Amino acid sequence: MASALRKIPFSAQILLGLVLGVALGFLARANDLSWLASTLDTVGGLFVQLLKLAVPPLVFTAIVVSVVSLRGVANAARLALKTLLWFGATALIAVGVGIGLGLLTDPGKGVSLDLAGATAPKKTGSWTDFLTGIVPTNPVGAFVEGNVLQIVFLALVVGAAALLVGEAAEPFVALNRSLLEIVQKALWWVIRLAPIGTLGLIGNAVASYGWDLIAPLAKFTTAVYVGCAIVLFVVYPLLLVAAGRLNPLRFFAGAWPAIELAFVSRSSVGTMPVTQRSVERLGVPREYASFAVPFGATTKMDGCAAIYPALAAIFVAQVFGVDLGVTDYLLIAFVSVVGSAATAGLTGAIVMLTLTLSTLGLPLAGAGLLLAIDPILDMIRTATNVAGQALVPTIVAAREGTLDRAAYDSAGRRELTDAEETERPTRQDGLTPVPA
Repeated sequence: MASALRKIPFSAQILLGLVLGVALGFLARANDLSWLASTLDTVGGLFVQLLKLAVPPLVFTAIVVSVVSLRGVANAARLALKTLLWFGATALIAVGVGIGLGLLTDPGKGVSLDLAGATAPKKTGSWTDFLTGIVPTNPVGAFVEGNVLQIVFLALVVGAAALLVGEAAEPFVALNRSLLEIVQKALWWVIRLAPIGTLGLIGNAVASYGWDLIAPLAKFTTAVYVGCAIVLFVVYPLLLVAAGRLNPLRFFAGAWPAIELAFVSRSSVGTMPVTQRSVERLGVPREYASFAVPFGATTKMDGCAAIYPALAAIFVAQVFGVDLGVTDYLLIAFVSVVGSAATAGLTGAIVMLTLTLSTLGLPLAGAGLLLAIDPILDMIRTATNVAGQALVPTIVAAREGTLDRAAYDSAGRRELTDAEETERPTRQDGLTPVPA
């Protein structure tokens, strides 16, 4: 049975899990099978829990190793700056799409919801919390609490210090490389469970929400999916052609495993090893990819931090009868570009949404209206996040002339097998090499 499953492409396994999950979800909802719904919830929850378990060590070791790896990259400072500029530019375009779509569709007009029952979510964000929350009061606490933003800060500081210390820091760097390799291997085992996790996550979503709960928010849900689709399949291909002179079809062929896993797992950080492997198979130099992908997985969120908060802010304003002006839309763009690190690569975008709402002076209770359908929205948001995280290093490498065009043109033509994953040798920087 196991050998037969290995012969099925991984993407086809996830698709099969998706179809079965939808069918079981509708079966559980239509026949009120609480035991089936509970089982689906448990299966999906365990998969996400396993992904989250690897997040703290994965983020820390990946960023430390990536910062130290910049030592061997020519013009590292320029590459880092260009990466940040492209992160900001694509986020600005994405938030522009979100605002434009919100103005065009008026997602909150005519929506009838019980505002009396709307309460602010327990987890909220503000500029003060965001800025003070970057620096941990206790480094151990950041790992125990799984505060990814603080872990990123610690990793950047430690990595920069190790880079400057040089040879004396090599034992520490070697330890991080080994830990990164171990975490990536363990996480790969979890990722291979994605078809089962997909079945549970999608099945539970269908069993829990169905169409009854989504119906009042159908216009908003559709707007989020359309906005993400525009960025994914219109904006990104145009940028690939215009800025990188690249074939968009080859990009999606190479990056699709990561985009697909992001859709079902709803975790940019959990998808990071697959994203990095996909980017390297697209021809991006490994040393640069090992910096850009981990950094992007924690700060580059076109879906969660640009499209979604823009549409959600317009939705909340219309539901509560608040008129937004040009200044408000500029503030939405500013928050999206500057505050995207607040999402920190985990499932959900509530912190970013409440940060946007508080900046605009809108009721934080408005975020509570959208909590029920957040898992449905988070699928397409995270897929868009991960696509953007793969897009930027690909474009930067193409513009720098370091992209392996032959590898790019052949990307996605075959899948990585379990045997290849097990047998591939380890590189000195702790990153698994890409198959030829």
